[in-house]
Amino acid sequence: MALKSAALRCATALRSARNFSTSTTACFANTRALQFVPQVNRSPASPMRRTVTWLEALHAQEEGRPASITSFAKGGDLNKPPEILKRSMDDSYTTISLPFKQDEWLLDAYVNSSGRLRIGQIFQDLDALAGVIAYKHCAPAEPTIVTASVDRISLVKRLTALEDIELSGNVTWTGRSSMEITIKARTVPDNDVFLTANFTFVARHPITGKSFPINELVPRNEAERQIFERAESYNTAKKKAAKTGGLLTSPPNAEEAEIIHAMWLRQRAYEDPTSGLELPADEIPMKDSMMHSTMLMQPQYRNRHNRIFGGYLLRQTFELAYCCAAAFSHGQPHFISLDQTTFRSPVPVGSVLYLTAKVAYTQHQPKSATGSPAGTFVQVRVGSTVRDIDHGTAEDSGSFTYTYFVENKKVSVLPVSYTEAMEYLDGRRDAIESRSFGDELRGLEVLDKAVTE
Repeated sequence: MALKSAALRCATALRSARNFSTSTTACFANTRALQFVPQVNRSPASPMRRTVTWLEALHAQEEGRPASITSFAKGGDLNKPPEILKRSMDDSYTTISLPFKQDEWLLDAYVNSSGRLRIGQIFQDLDALAGVIAYKHCAPAEPTIVTASVDRISLVKRLTALEDIELSGNVTWTGRSSMEITIKARTVPDNDVFLTANFTFVARHPITGKSFPINELVPRNEAERQIFERAESYNTAKKKAAKTGGLLTSPPNAEEAEIIHAMWLRQRAYEDPTSGLELPADEIPMKDSMMHSTMLMQPQYRNRHNRIFGGYLLRQTFELAYCCAAAFSHGQPHFISLDQTTFRSPVPVGSVLYLTAKVAYTQHQPKSATGSPAGTFVQVRVGSTVRDIDHGTAEDSGSFTYTYFVENKKVSVLPVSYTEAMEYLDGRRDAIESRSFGDELRGLEVLDKAVTE
């Protein structure tokens, strides 16, 4: 009876905190497979485990001293370069099991109001697992590791039933101080992949904040070499795209100009009382799709570096984007993908986070000959701003682009201002680019084979 009560308390505390820095599943990251076990058995060597309580971290912050217990904080040589080791993809490979059929209380924390899987909770777990994988790759060094971007999360296959789930992944590419991590989510025991994700993490010196060199990833065979080269090409293209600035530096092309001009003419006709045209109910001005959220960042959602961890931000932005798409379409959105997302600045504990969601782009899909339902793809952009209460300063902390599909609904977003028109075109470009990756992102079809050969 005592063991059962302890397990129930563990499950309740774990899923209410929703932070893998104290979770049971991430505590055994030094093993090849992770299982859901009582929290009292967690390993003190867990790379995502917090090393100090928030009160201790707060006192350290007030006194101007490091809060994290690392070799650097203990007086390690700041000028001594770390030893760079050679690692394989298999070295960082880690799995997490979510046995929903065996644990009704675990499942209870992951279902939404419709009795389906709460994708936002899975997003939080994906980021936490990616952090575990990143620390395993960097060991024995102890740099500060942060989520730089979420390159893409795709729902490859819609879940029709609640099944046991396994999350697995590993490092697939490394630069000097950055690494790409690929994760799959699959149902168990049929081993059916339904979601894929790619994250980019960067390593920083925990004291100086400068870039920190990490262990080198060395492909062992042809399959791993292909994965590595695809990821390297993608990262090169991503850096090049960041320098071009998109619509900030390149004006709309001829096709895009025609699209915006046609929308402008249509909008003018709606506003002209002599035209006899009225704005259709299924065509909604972009400004009318906006939704806002304001939250105080609490220490229960911090990472081991005492900042709000990226998975929590993914969950909050996803659920706001979902509400935005649902209100816009008057339907039930189905998640399709999270496109490239960049975390521009950290979110401190105690700060205020402002989220703004709006529909940036829509595209109607007719019913296909193969039986795919008609509906509308709805792309939602979520901007995030963090404000320091003490000083009143505000920073752009990142943007998130979610795509949903709403069945049997035909709705369109109408940009009115020039700024909204540019946001529409930017969303259109993202939609076109993201489709070029396909459902299996950058060689995921050979990942399982590569890490087991």
